[in-house]
Amino acid sequence: VQLQASGGGLVQAGGSLRLSCAASVHTFSMYSLGWFHQGPGKEREFVAATSWSGGNTYYGDSVKGRFTISRDNAKNTVYLQMSSLKDEDTAVYSCAACICDGSDYITRSSSYGYWGRGTLVTVSS
Repeated sequence: VQLQASGGGLVQAGGSLRLSCAASVHTFSMYSLGWFHQGPGKEREFVAATSWSGGNTYYGDSVKGRFTISRDNAKNTVYLQMSSLKDEDTAVYSCAACICDGSDYITRSSSYGYWGRGTLVTVSS
């Protein structure tokens, strides 16, 4: 599985941005997909995930109500719509894929076996 994230950039606080992650795999619909971010001097943190079926979504506490994850299996792509962006959202955002489900697993970076190169999001105040 190869993953490629895109859509990062510079945005003002309060603004919106949509990230995309395209996957090169024939069985995209079998994978749960997640977004993680790592800010300057910080550890990698869970942002959002969608189960393989798309029926379940999960969010980190810091982004609930502001970010929305979605997937388009026809395009082998997962999206992260980010709104009401804050300074603390500044980070490198990476997408990942796993054969996993359930909140105990899908929110952990260690559950993911496939990672794409990150895309930088910078929020300016």
